[in-house]
Amino acid sequence: MTTHSATAIAHPNIAFIKYWGNSNDRLRLPVNSSISMNLDGLFAETSVEWLDHLSSDEFTLNGESQTGESLQRVAYHLEILRNRLGRQSKAKVVSANNFPTGAGIASSAAAFAALTAAGVAAAGETLSERELSTIARLGSGSAARSIPSGFVEWYAADTHEDSYAQSLFAPDYWDLVDIVAVINKGHKAVGSTAGHSSAQTSPLQAARVAEADERVARVRAAISERNFSDFAEVVELDSNLMHSVMMTSNPPLFYWEPASLRIMKLVREWRAEGLRVCYTLDAGPNVHCICVRSDAETVRSRLNKLSEVLTTLSANVGGGAQVLQQ
Repeated sequence: MTTHSATAIAHPNIAFIKYWGNSNDRLRLPVNSSISMNLDGLFAETSVEWLDHLSSDEFTLNGESQTGESLQRVAYHLEILRNRLGRQSKAKVVSANNFPTGAGIASSAAAFAALTAAGVAAAGETLSERELSTIARLGSGSAARSIPSGFVEWYAADTHEDSYAQSLFAPDYWDLVDIVAVINKGHKAVGSTAGHSSAQTSPLQAARVAEADERVARVRAAISERNFSDFAEVVELDSNLMHSVMMTSNPPLFYWEPASLRIMKLVREWRAEGLRVCYTLDAGPNVHCICVRSDAETVRSRLNKLSEVLTTLSANVGGGAQVLQQ
């Protein structure tokens, strides 16, 4: 009986240009490229132990043994790793997040990036960052973006090998901060995977996708030039477009709550007053308020005074997935 183990951490990411909809659901190939930043200080920490004596994979999340769909999704990803690494052993996986799970803060992105990095390291293997990104994508599309460091672009492509993410700029390139206004800590009723599958039922999806490359180029240029005005304009537009697709899909998905809309309106008012802040929302009601570091404390203070805000989470630009020990 041999045992091999490793522990890795990965950060969730917040997309400035969104991923919503696949050209291939099985391979999670996105219909458009996207740009994100990793969130420092928020992380999933995952340990993988390959055990010859196990008859089936085991998965513990935040201290609770998992069954059903949660376990099946992890076991499916472990099978992908077994096939790539030439292993037969089942695995014991223990994972914990230091932020709400399933609430639109990219918990699955962090989880599958950490699972991929730890699983490969536990097998004593080393894969390129590009391949780690493609494998993580198979577990959760946006997990591809949590493998590289800092500001990241994930490329849409027709093949598994060519749809990967890579770093555009290092974490210290631009002092942006994501202040997440948490208005609901609960697990969303409809997960992102189901939403991606229904995206094409929206009459607005084709229009969103058609101009996505242009928005990617605009955000890439805005980050490069540290031009917050241009950045804010396109980031909010892209978020609104994705949620418009969600709301007009069949069945419709309504992730916004009244508090989400109030915060979005306030953020635009604050920017008009001179604060460098903009909003974006993933598949959940919580509002990510992206701002420059010098304005972050003011933004956080204002958010914390709102009765609808349960708490705020603050994250600078984070690094890539990292193996802690093996």
